Amino acid sequence: MIVSESTAAPAQHLTSPSLPVEKFSYDNKIVKWFAYAVLFWSLVGMLAGLWASISLFYPGINLGLPATTFGRMRPVHTNAVIFAFVGNGIFMGVYYSLQRLCKARMFSDALSKIHFWGWQGIIVAGAITLFAGFTTGKEYAELEWPIDIAITLVWVIFGINIFGTIIKRRESHLYVAIWFYIATWVTVAMLHIVNSFELPISLFKSYSWYAGVQDALVQWWYGHNAVAFFLTTPYLGLMYYFLPKAANRPVYSYRLSIIHFWALIFIYIWAGPHHLLYTTLPDWAQSLGVVFSVMLIAPSWGGMLNGLFTLRGAWDKVREDPVLKFLVVAITCYGMATFEGPMLSLKNVNAISHFTDWTIAHVHIGALGWNGFLTFGVLYWIIPKMWNTPLYSKKLAGTHFWIGTIGIILYAIPLYWAGFAQSMMWKTFTEEGQLKFQFLETVTHVIPMYVTRSIGGALYIVGAVIMVYNLRKTIKQGSFVANEAAEAAPLPKEVATHGKQHWHRWIEKRPMQMLVFSLIAVAIGGILEMVPTFLVKSNVPTLSSVKPYTPLELHGRDIYVREGCYTCHSQMVRPFRDEVARYGEYSKAGEFVYDHPFQWGSKRTGPDLARLGGKYPDSWHYNHMLDPQSMSPGSIMPSYGWLLDNKIDTSKTPAMIRAMQTLGVPYPAGYDQEANKDLTAQAESIKKSLQAEKIKTNHQQEIVALIAYLQRMGKDIKSVPKEETAIK
Repeated sequence: MIVSESTAAPAQHLTSPSLPVEKFSYDNKIVKWFAYAVLFWSLVGMLAGLWASISLFYPGINLGLPATTFGRMRPVHTNAVIFAFVGNGIFMGVYYSLQRLCKARMFSDALSKIHFWGWQGIIVAGAITLFAGFTTGKEYAELEWPIDIAITLVWVIFGINIFGTIIKRRESHLYVAIWFYIATWVTVAMLHIVNSFELPISLFKSYSWYAGVQDALVQWWYGHNAVAFFLTTPYLGLMYYFLPKAANRPVYSYRLSIIHFWALIFIYIWAGPHHLLYTTLPDWAQSLGVVFSVMLIAPSWGGMLNGLFTLRGAWDKVREDPVLKFLVVAITCYGMATFEGPMLSLKNVNAISHFTDWTIAHVHIGALGWNGFLTFGVLYWIIPKMWNTPLYSKKLAGTHFWIGTIGIILYAIPLYWAGFAQSMMWKTFTEEGQLKFQFLETVTHVIPMYVTRSIGGALYIVGAVIMVYNLRKTIKQGSFVANEAAEAAPLPKEVATHGKQHWHRWIEKRPMQMLVFSLIAVAIGGILEMVPTFLVKSNVPTLSSVKPYTPLELHGRDIYVREGCYTCHSQMVRPFRDEVARYGEYSKAGEFVYDHPFQWGSKRTGPDLARLGGKYPDSWHYNHMLDPQSMSPGSIMPSYGWLLDNKIDTSKTPAMIRAMQTLGVPYPAGYDQEANKDLTAQAESIKKSLQAEKIKTNHQQEIVALIAYLQRMGKDIKSVPKEETAIK
């Protein structure tokens, strides 16, 4: 038992002064499997990120292939890092620490194996489908419905295994790390299920059940809290276990950990709307997001300080111990990111940062520093333990630490610089009142920052390769302990406690009550934000001029989603002078009511497209997709030549229309059988328009459908009566 466990645990009231000791063993084999998966997927996910970052200044790296464009590579990178690298890191740490905290072997070795192979299968299936363009178009939730179901099943298996272990534990007290594991499990389950409501039309195609503003609110309730409860709370649990272990010191404050835990999980869930400031989300929801985001500083820094103060009296060890080096920087990056996050939620700051590379820098301080370094520290700690041997080389671990740290700095600082530059250039006017810079000028200006970012990312990967080599040599020199012998007395029965007992000591002995109370704490915020947005009509006022997409436009929108255009382009004109001057009338809630899913985006590597319709002729879009540089010299957009060859799959049109009808889109009854006629007529019209510009194409090509969708963007709002446009 670590020192902090004994100091944190409440006194036990036993029925007898002594109990027989039981012998058992810890399952290190499952921990080893997950550790190997972490090492493998870390390199895969980071290399995908490096590839994507290089494509932003050297589009030729896409090789002219659909699978390697930024729009498809970015979700591969984010999913690989979040669910493969960090996900396996969570399971590695939980399976190692939970057994020792409960003084019990995992509930079921078979469930552990099913969990491992099921999760790796999900990762592989996710990568293949994302490369192939099968995506829901919702950030961090791009995987299609069959994989969503598989995630749910594997997550349930994980839950059965951890709760089965907790229930059969030999330690009465639930240590603080276990609280975070419980909250993680129940909240991720809730987030995933609610955000994954979708209507399938084929094996790998579905439409979000929600539309427009509601879809945006649900998505960023999920997206923000995926960061909170997949990238934060489980890692706080790992921090509370491995930091005291590595430092051989008790946790600084047990009482602070109680306040930190409950405040964090309750407040975090409300903060999602800060991703949607100045959008068409109702102002009251935006304000709630801001208020709770600012409040988040207190519990977040409570956890950070509890971690750093745990090292009191042990800072001399930090100079020598590579594990502590990684953990200290990880906790520091957590503190930096959780201070910056609330600052970015302030409207005056968000007006500068949103849609820029500032957000990318912020995210990677957390991902590279907090998640990456803490995972590396845990790996350096558990692998020598499980192989019963010292680390092969502390010097190599130190080299990894410094290369990784320099990599983070070279990654983040240029992007902060780029973010400020982008925002200032977007907003600058000349003395005559005209926008000073064309959008493309803001792109080419930050290319040197993109190059430096990639150098930083490459250094970080070099550090990870050094770690893999170091741990491989450690494994070779040691002897693996698959079943680590342990012994402990069985869980004693409690007798009545005389006197007043602290409420938290009561709940710490009752895992199911901890589960229920955690669920209540995290459910409140989502319910109070989403229910009014869905039920109160004035939150999303309709516009009479907004009509459903035509069948051809619907196909074009699916192509737009498939190619990941939302990763570089927004569809949300905020009510700022510069955006209205650059793009046109600011966006209204009612214009997105038929958007399943919404496509507002979160980053402007390219310009906003919400008012693109009619701005350029059909021929411009055709040539731009074929050779972007010919229409916009200096553009970093890759060619989408395959759209000129691929044919529209009109066999899916009836299913697409029926799905939209089910979701409330007012197509006429029986229109699914007539839709392809309208599709052909509109496609022929675009074909003739292209022929007039001496461009020969077939009306069945995908480029025709995409042009139809691009030309539709923003056209409805241009015909809205003035009294309706006044409604936000």
